[in-house]
Formats: sequence, structure tokens, C-alpha cells
Amino acid sequence: MAFWAQTAFLLVTTITSVVRGTVEKQLSPECREFLYMGTPPSGLEHHSLQFICQRYNKKPRYVTLYDTVDHIPVYSAYTFKRSDGEKCVDVPWMYEPQLSTSSDTGEMQPFPRGYMHMNFEDAQAVLDDYANAVFYERGALNPDEHQADPDDKASTYTLTNIVPLVPEFSDDAWNKQEHIIRKRLNNYCHGTAYVVTGITTSGKMIRRENINRVAVPTYMWSAYCCVNYDRNAPYDERYKFPSFAHYGLNEKENNQVLEISIQKLEDFLKKSTFVDKNFQIFVDDCIPPSSSIAH
Repeated sequence: MAFWAQTAFLLVTTITSVVRGTVEKQLSPECREFLYMGTPPSGLEHHSLQFICQRYNKKPRYVTLYDTVDHIPVYSAYTFKRSDGEKCVDVPWMYEPQLSTSSDTGEMQPFPRGYMHMNFEDAQAVLDDYANAVFYERGALNPDEHQADPDDKASTYTLTNIVPLVPEFSDDAWNKQEHIIRKRLNNYCHGTAYVVTGITTSGKMIRRENINRVAVPTYMWSAYCCVNYDRNAPYDERYKFPSFAHYGLNEKENNQVLEISIQKLEDFLKKSTFVDKNFQIFVDDCIPPSSSIAH
């Protein structure tokens, strides 16, 4: 049975910043602002899945649905910010204390040197899981190039936002598609663009000390919703609004990214993972109520 896993690549911070990550059973209003109509994707329920309101420097930055069994995120949902595409550097990887223990502060913590990770590795990935995973690199579901503010960029460098990707796929096909989406939304989305990026899995795992630790995505997928867009955009871009989607195979070969409608992506995911028949990424597939928009 295909299963959507989740890693815990945890919230990143500069050395002097305060990082906060909140594990929530029900998302608070301030964290729902990253979701179209304040609503997360429907049809995704499992006892091992937990919402994380990803907080950095005392502000919520995006939302992640995290799998505490497979130790990777199922998806991250964020609002796109117009960006020049530059990447953030020199921020430490963090872990989320609240995934394993009760915490009064709600703050994510940098992995300490010589840390005793046995206290929290049951529910999340740790740096050791990736240390010898030579066939994979860390790939962000919410990429820093889709953010503009330095703090927003830094917040993406968290293990709860990271999945293991094959370099040939990550560095070529998927990275190019992130550039395409950035340019499209920069140029033609006039309002807020809501993005949900997620994975499917099929049982392949990164193992450490003969124990299954982190699920490896089979497919990466992403969808955006922007109801206020440029109606005068060229047709080859305009028909990809208010919403469009794409997915790609996380392998060395045959890893081309395919752009499709959200409805077609949902149909694909219903066949490829454990979502139920009511699975929907955006409310009404991002068709605004009482919309008379001409496409």
C-alpha cells in the first residue's frame, strides 16, 4: 500500500533568531492563512499524521502535514512570495521537540553538537539519517526560492519540510519546474498564490543500523491556486490559471515533470497513494464561488 511519509527537516534559523514550531491537532486561524479559504487538503487522514504550524522568529511561516511513522512530510502548504530566486545559506538544521515531547515554549531547536537524538528520533528524522544516504539529497517541499523575506527563506530549512530526493531528479527536472512556477506566479499572479507540494511513497526507505528510518518519495507533486491573475497574459500561460499542477518521478531516469490540471493530479493521487475518494487539494478545486471568470 502506497504511503505518504514525512520527514522532519526542522525549522531553520540564524544563530541569533528564535524559531518556533507548533504541533497542532486543529490549525489555528493564524496558520490557516497559508491555506486557500483557510482549508487544508481533504481526504487525508491517518493516526500518524500531524499538522505542524511552522513558526520562525515568532511568526507562522507555513503549514506541514507530517508523518511521525515514516519521518517525512506528506505536504507543505505555503503562500508564494514574489522572489528573485536567490537561496538562503548558513542556517542550521533544526528538529521539532514537540513531535516527541510536550513543550511549553513551542520552539524548534538546532541539533546540538554531540546531541543525544534517542530522545526524539522516534517521531522524526535526524541528521544521522541522512549522513550515509549517499544516493539522496535533501529536497524542500516549500522551497526557499518561492519566498522573499530572509526569515521566510530560513524557515524552509527544517527537517520537517524535507524529503530525500534523487539528485538527478532534484537538481534537474524538479528544480527547473520550481523556477518555472516562480516566474509564472511572479509575472501573472496579482493576488495571493496558495501552493501545496507533497509526495507519494511506495515502501522504499532509508535505513540506519538496519532499521527503516525515512521513507523515500516515489513521486513529487505540487499545485497552486491564484484566483486574482492577469487576464491579459499570453494564452499559453493564462490557461494555467487560476490553478494548475505538476508531478514527477523521483528516479534517475524517466523523471520528466508533467504539468496537468488539478483535477487530473487528484485522480492520479487517488490511484497512487492512500487518499480517499473525497481527496481535494483546494476547496472546489480553486474555482471561486459565484465566479464568472472567462478563461
